[in-house]
Amino acid sequence: MNHVLCGLAANTALPSELVDRLIAVADADIAVNLAGRADLSREQAVALVSRVEESAVQLAYEGRLTAADIDPAAHPQAALAMLHERAGSPAWARLLAADPVVEHREKLAACPDLPPDVVDTLAADSDARVVSELALWAASDVAARLAGHPHAEVRRAVAANEATPPAVLAALVTGEGLPPAQRCLACEREETPFVHDPQCPRLDCDLLPGASCDGSHESTVHDVQQAALRNPATPTEAVVGFADHPSMLLRWALAARPDLPPEVARRLAADPAPGVRADLAGNPAIDDALMRVLASERGHEVRRTLAHNPRVPLDMLVQLAGATRIGPTLLPRIASASPAEAEALSQSPTPAARMLLAQRRDLPAEIRDELAHDPDAKVVKSIAPHPGLSEAQLRAMVDRHGVRVLAKVAANPDAPPALLEDLTRHEPPVQKAFREIARHRHATASALLACLADQQARPIAAGHPALPPPVIAELLADADGQVVEAAAANPSLPPAVMSDLVLRL
Repeated sequence: MNHVLCGLAANTALPSELVDRLIAVADADIAVNLAGRADLSREQAVALVSRVEESAVQLAYEGRLTAADIDPAAHPQAALAMLHERAGSPAWARLLAADPVVEHREKLAACPDLPPDVVDTLAADSDARVVSELALWAASDVAARLAGHPHAEVRRAVAANEATPPAVLAALVTGEGLPPAQRCLACEREETPFVHDPQCPRLDCDLLPGASCDGSHESTVHDVQQAALRNPATPTEAVVGFADHPSMLLRWALAARPDLPPEVARRLAADPAPGVRADLAGNPAIDDALMRVLASERGHEVRRTLAHNPRVPLDMLVQLAGATRIGPTLLPRIASASPAEAEALSQSPTPAARMLLAQRRDLPAEIRDELAHDPDAKVVKSIAPHPGLSEAQLRAMVDRHGVRVLAKVAANPDAPPALLEDLTRHEPPVQKAFREIARHRHATASALLACLADQQARPIAAGHPALPPPVIAELLADADGQVVEAAAANPSLPPAVMSDLVLRL
């Protein structure tokens, strides 16, 4: 890989005439960055495809090409990309439906708004992968028709399709009203009875671990049921009976359903599998009483998931915060807290609760300022990136809590240049702070030069436009390819240097 040319190809300040020169010599790596340029003209896009055929797919997805620019026989992948974006010709779909390459037909089957005759052709395809892909995205009438397909893998895809009619999904769960499946991936490839070894040593084997068939296609039938249980369009009455099913995976899928009846939820709350109880704890459908039962669990994962439930009562969430490692994340219930609830949380005697509130970035100034002076470093660390904090407040945080809050202070979008410079000189240094400063919009040349001394911050700093142009040019010879590429992509790289690098190709 030529890191200099790859970086130049992404440089937003590269003149159009130099873009043309890069297109003329582009390889696959350079083409990726060229195709992503916002200023790439249609003529340049067509020229890039002529130079690097693989770039046609990216250019098609990014809307840089028109149907007139694509020959579907020469560039089937680009044609498929345009069909996926609803920008291709129906004639292409008919051509690709007969393509001998299975992967092309499979991708075609996932495209929207296909002509009815193409859908019929794909539905009758001899390869189950193609029909399965069609079944996964098909409209309700086609999905209903494919529910009785002889291949169990196609039925699994129908079960996952949210457009499948509810009655059909119910039939897939029970098997009633549908003809038995005749084959699955396991019995197609292996002599039955067969159970796929999870440690299968064959490098060319793509069967899932544990895939099995004794003639009843049991592992795929199980997968059909699991897909239907996860499908919100499947009727509630068709799935509630799985609360006591011997398969943990099926009970697990049931536990996350938003239409879970209270009596079924109570049975799942006593499930022996922690994963089932954890998913149940995060389900907004459960009531407060059941949440309190789950909050008393000793298992950390159940309590942690309950804390992420958008309907968890605030008093319970405060208790969970004090007893469970939730981490610095904005929980849904915190994000939706009313002004009065936010005020109450800011006064909580539990530091972890104040820390969770501090993750919000829309707090009123009075609450934000109160949390900025919190005695607990975890709270201050959470509030430090909040916009609107003054330089004096940010400096006070560092003075009180030092290295524990330094990186978060550096991440504050309003941190002024002088503060960022001072943070680079802090003793002891904090590596993560250098990375935050290196990407900060207010970083000065002095601060960025300090960041270059840190191995992880160096590639980030090399791409910052405030870095002095002579330094950027020097970094083009760096031993680290990431640094070289970032420097070459830096819009502050002197135009004369850009020209020299391209014109001497």
